[in-house]
Amino acid sequence: MGFEPPGPQKRLEAIGATNGLPAALQRAFTPDHDFQPVPVPGPQDWLAVHREPGQTFDDFRRSQPNRPDTRRRIIYLQPLGDFRAQQSPSLEMLRQYAAEFFQMEVKALAPISISASGVTSRTNSMTGRRQVLTGGVLHWLQGRLPGDAFCLLGITMEDLYPEPSWNFVFGQASLNERVGVYSFARYDPAFYGEPQGKDYPALLLRRSMKVLTHETGHMFGLTHCVYFNCVMNGSNHLQESDRRPLHLCPVCLRKLQFSVGFDVVKRYGALAQFDRQAGLEDEAAWVDRRLEKIRPSADN
Repeated sequence: MGFEPPGPQKRLEAIGATNGLPAALQRAFTPDHDFQPVPVPGPQDWLAVHREPGQTFDDFRRSQPNRPDTRRRIIYLQPLGDFRAQQSPSLEMLRQYAAEFFQMEVKALAPISISASGVTSRTNSMTGRRQVLTGGVLHWLQGRLPGDAFCLLGITMEDLYPEPSWNFVFGQASLNERVGVYSFARYDPAFYGEPQGKDYPALLLRRSMKVLTHETGHMFGLTHCVYFNCVMNGSNHLQESDRRPLHLCPVCLRKLQFSVGFDVVKRYGALAQFDRQAGLEDEAAWVDRRLEKIRPSADN
């Protein structure tokens, strides 16, 4: 049988009981109209091809995922290869966004060339472009994990593939080893021979922010979301990735808040400020709506 989107009761059960939580958290985890249920997938969409049972908040907690602590407390970004101006997302903006999204310290390391890492690569028969094997990158990153790292994430403008039978993959992460790698190559219109257009910088940044937070979310033990439209939804193609929102749904937000322990009001405020500075007015407006509903003044 094909995937059937969970109904309202299943979505509530996935969030879990919130009585006993502070009022702001209860409101933050309330699935109101700001959060759309995951739709029935199209024939080529992720959930039509991959059978996934979903991970409730209670499932997540029972899985005993990695959590930041006083020793392992920093998210590291490791650029691999070139990030050319006007052809790549801003590494500094991605670092800032990750810091606000996860409410943790994020550091970007000095770039390293793909050849220096010694990982396996191939030429894709369909695109004629070089691709890098993700397993080799993950193994290489494991040997470079800083002692104070919660996780180490390779980022690259090179295309990736996970095994010879696959055409490509947007990214891959190891939930247990705290390393991951993701590519922004296929988020660039030029990859497909299309013009970059006047909105190119914002488009590439938005797409890169999504894959950054999605793959990093796996580092915290979050699996693909099957309950709401969420940045943690699986993605089989670029159009499906573009449909994903930048935000976490109530289920996945609760998982991340449980792991990090951040103040949800402070987090949303920081994200709204970043979104405006980045010119992402639609996302800033969405965050503002959430703030109006969850901050303490809503009690009055």
